[in-house]
Amino acid sequence: MSTSTSASAKQASAANGLRPTSIWRWRVVDIVVAAVLGVAIGLVFWGWNTIGYAWFGAADALTPGLGGIAVGIWLLGGVVGGLVIRKPGAALVVELVAAIVSMLIGNVWGVSTVLSGIVQGLGAEIIFALFFYRRFGIVVAALAGVGAAVAAWVFELFYGSSPNILKSLEFNTIYLVSVVISGAILAGVVGWLLVRALAVTGALNRFAVGREHVREV
Repeated sequence: MSTSTSASAKQASAANGLRPTSIWRWRVVDIVVAAVLGVAIGLVFWGWNTIGYAWFGAADALTPGLGGIAVGIWLLGGVVGGLVIRKPGAALVVELVAAIVSMLIGNVWGVSTVLSGIVQGLGAEIIFALFFYRRFGIVVAALAGVGAAVAAWVFELFYGSSPNILKSLEFNTIYLVSVVISGAILAGVVGWLLVRALAVTGALNRFAVGREHVREV
């Protein structure tokens, strides 16, 4: 019975022009889309470098540590990459490419942008791995944003000429809470909505998220 069901599933996939693939095997289309997403989100990062940094500064002036509420957009790459490609390494690759693009266009953080991209991508990657790359709903997306946020908080705690560990416990607590909220909403929920919007256009029909949308409608 199980053999017959498996064969039927494979035939159905073949009929739809799809081939069952291991989550560990990256297709050419996965690589291309990861690169495209990374560049596109890198441009978003570049724009947010001005808007987000101004928001960060204003919030931090109001309450030290509250600036973390603006960080979420910079965590978007890992969430979107994981939700679209759904394979180990996708979250890391997209966040890293986006960080490199942001650095190359020009920002005030230089090479630390790339280091942040690695850490934040790994933070999102860990969450997708905990769900064995099988769950990609809005809750998992929000958790991936939180994972990236916590990773960013830890990185900033120790990195730089004036790491946050030298600041007060109150500051670091407020910053952690702010970054986590921002990661959950601006990276997680917004990232999930963005991927859904892309699926509606048909641009992701080569991916599971695009096929899920087709089945829903």
